[in-house]
Formats: sequence, structure tokens, C-alpha cells
Amino acid sequence: MKSFHPYFLPTLLTHYPQKASEIVAKMDRLYPEIYDVSLATSKNPIDKRLSFSAYFLAMIQSLDEKGESYEQIRQVCLEVAHDFVQPKNTFQALIKKWPSYFIQTWLGKLLVQNLKKEAEKPGHPDGFVARIITEKNATHGLGYGIDILECGICKQFQKRNYQRFTSILCEVDHMTTSLAGLEMIRQGTIALGAEFCDFRYKKIS
Repeated sequence: MKSFHPYFLPTLLTHYPQKASEIVAKMDRLYPEIYDVSLATSKNPIDKRLSFSAYFLAMIQSLDEKGESYEQIRQVCLEVAHDFVQPKNTFQALIKKWPSYFIQTWLGKLLVQNLKKEAEKPGHPDGFVARIITEKNATHGLGYGIDILECGICKQFQKRNYQRFTSILCEVDHMTTSLAGLEMIRQGTIALGAEFCDFRYKKIS
């Protein structure tokens, strides 16, 4: 949990200078209730993000119980996410853009096929199930797209009766995609009532 503090504490200190330590302490208490440690053994690589999303949910619950509005909680979440995904130097910025070029190499295609094998099988009942799309005519020529058929984050939030906040994390996908030099094209998300989340990408000129 302490490994997450550097990503959350600066924003919490900005918004709650007198209460930030108290909020983080509560988040640390809530996190073990939210995150099922058996998820760590899942072979589905997408399930790895559920540890971080659990800490987000711990923050959301802490702020909600503090009486904060939905919009205030959303703002804090997006500021934390923005700080987390931003590259800290030029090298990191290059690394984040690398996948948009790497995906079309022979090694990139090999890794996508390996991801397809693991991501399309449920690794845990509370985790993700995805469909990897590799046809160029279905992926704006990139050769990579993904449909989330079961969303582990939605399941995680629903278990705590916090599903009304799930779509905030959907907004973060736009941040990470743009940093990768890609434009995300998505018609719907499970969090907002769609049957599945369709992720398609186009290279930014």
C-alpha cells in the first residue's frame, strides 16, 4: 500500500492539507477489504491493474464517507490519475509512445498473440475477460484492438456498492492512450451500460 502513496498523497495534500494523512490512513485500512489477494495469482495480465484500482476505490470510499460530492471525488481521482500516468522525463515519454510503433513489428505481433491466449481466458472469477482483435480492417490499420467482455474493475466497485463511480476510471483510458501517441475510439463501456467495452486505436499524425 505504501508503494501507492506517492501517486495519491500529493493530490490529497493539495485538496485536504489538514486531513490528507488521515484520509490515506483510512485508505490503507480499506484496501485489504477491497483487494482480493488471490487475484495476484491470476494468469490474465489485465487483472494486474486491479490492485491499483482497489486503492482508487479505497480513496473514493474514504472521500464519499467524508461527505464529498461526486464531482469533487471525480476531480481528485482524475488529478491523481493524471499525475500517475505523466512521464517524468524525456526517456519515459519515449517509452510510452513506443508501443504504437512496436505493435506492428514481428515481435509486437508475437506478444499480442501471447496476450490473446491469456486475456481471453478468465484468470479469476472477479477479474477481466477480453477479446483481442488483430484484423487490420477492424482496428483502423493498427492490427490491435481489445473488447473487454467482463470488467474486473466494474466487479470490484459493484461488490462495494460503488458502481456509480466506476466510469471515472474509464476516463483515465483517454489519458494513457494519448500519451502512447494514439487516439482511442470507443463506442461504449460496461460501466455506462454497454454490453462490452470496445477499445480501438488510431495513430496520431
